[in-house]
Amino acid sequence: MVTGQRIRVLLVDDHLMFRQGLRTLLQSYPDIEVVEEANDGAEAVSKVPTVQPGVVVMDISMPKMDGIAATRVLKSRHSHIPILGLSVTGHGYQVEAMLQAGAIKVLTKEKAVDELYDAIKMAAR
Repeated sequence: MVTGQRIRVLLVDDHLMFRQGLRTLLQSYPDIEVVEEANDGAEAVSKVPTVQPGVVVMDISMPKMDGIAATRVLKSRHSHIPILGLSVTGHGYQVEAMLQAGAIKVLTKEKAVDELYDAIKMAAR
């Protein structure tokens, strides 16, 4: 959901420091609002109905429920919400599985700083 011109983002990653870094980065853009964070896929699935994000940024590898399983659940319940995946590597089984689960794009964590803003804007369109 886009509030005015602001894109509401839910950040999902089990590494607090990485999540906080992404939050700080994204909040520097006037058209992005980080509305909530989740520590794993299960927490993301439970928060989406209440938070109503415009875009979910989801790590692939997490405990409890990984990003692939969480993406499958979210796409089955909230197919209109775009999901961007985050991966340590930009290739391999997990990246393919994330895309097959319904993510529109997977970014490497290394490139997220440079590419995430544009990817969120593209996903929100």
